[in-house]
Amino acid sequence: MLGIIFYCVFGLMLLPSWGCRPASNSEKIAEVDGAVITRTELDRSAGKTLSGAREQLYRLERQKLDEYVGAMLLTREAKSRGVSTSTLLEQEVNAKIPPATQEEIAEFYNRNQERLRVDLDKIHGQIRDYLHDQKIEARKKEFFQTLRSKAKVTSFLKPPTVYRADVAVNGAPFRGAERASVTIVKFEDFQCPYCKTVQPTFQELLKRYDGKVRLVHKDLPLEAIHPQARQAAEAARCAGEQDKFWDFHDVLYANSTKLGLEDLKGYAGQIGLNVESFRACYNNGKYRAAVQKDLNDGAQLGLTGTPTFFINGREMSGAQPVEAFAAIIDEELERAK
Repeated sequence: MLGIIFYCVFGLMLLPSWGCRPASNSEKIAEVDGAVITRTELDRSAGKTLSGAREQLYRLERQKLDEYVGAMLLTREAKSRGVSTSTLLEQEVNAKIPPATQEEIAEFYNRNQERLRVDLDKIHGQIRDYLHDQKIEARKKEFFQTLRSKAKVTSFLKPPTVYRADVAVNGAPFRGAERASVTIVKFEDFQCPYCKTVQPTFQELLKRYDGKVRLVHKDLPLEAIHPQARQAAEAARCAGEQDKFWDFHDVLYANSTKLGLEDLKGYAGQIGLNVESFRACYNNGKYRAAVQKDLNDGAQLGLTGTPTFFINGREMSGAQPVEAFAAIIDEELERAK
């Protein structure tokens, strides 16, 4: 099997017409004393594990195909201008990117200070270079998209059949269109620094896919390492009772290192809640069971860390960039047509 995977990944450029997708679900793959085992039965038994491996292979194939197409288009454009590809990239990418400003460096440092845990002057140069490289990559992607838009590019790569988890969302807080084609369920912990990091990504996605995406919040407080996460989750539900769940949610992430009981009650006043009603709700443990249900749901799904996401049931974990989410969302929107 390892040899087959190796060939499918690295043999793509040699024999692109050969498929690396699994065969039909009704395919017979084994027999035990005459009893047939089909691919459907195997997928039912180990669907999540197999689907993850197939999707990783597909994404690698797609990435390499995009790179190959980009190289072809770049070479063709350079030839039409009578310059080398390196000169073309210098003209259209490097020369158009200014150095990172002091304001950008300071903003990045302030946004990530909790994770960096070192003084700005010690990593100023590294942040400057990182931001510049990010700008270069963004501009390069923009230029390649421009080249691609001028060409007729048809991809015949098909995504594999994916495993979709059944995630309960009834009654859970959500943002976006209620009847959206794509639902992203996020299991998070308000003290988790990676959960905090990914929040701007969701703001961008909701803006980019306005009316097409619904974002659902579920709690997975990891009390063993984040002792204040559960009380923050319960407090957010109490804020939701006054239609302020997302306001409270955003304040919690903005102040994720200060989630003591008095802090939570202070945030209630900060966002305009009726503080007495909020206190009564929290002190009575009104939403303790709701948070526990999310924890139970997460355990049934086999979750052990945060953040973890399900995009129409397709699992993704970690603070992924916008484009990682966008790639799956685009596939799901296409599938919904």
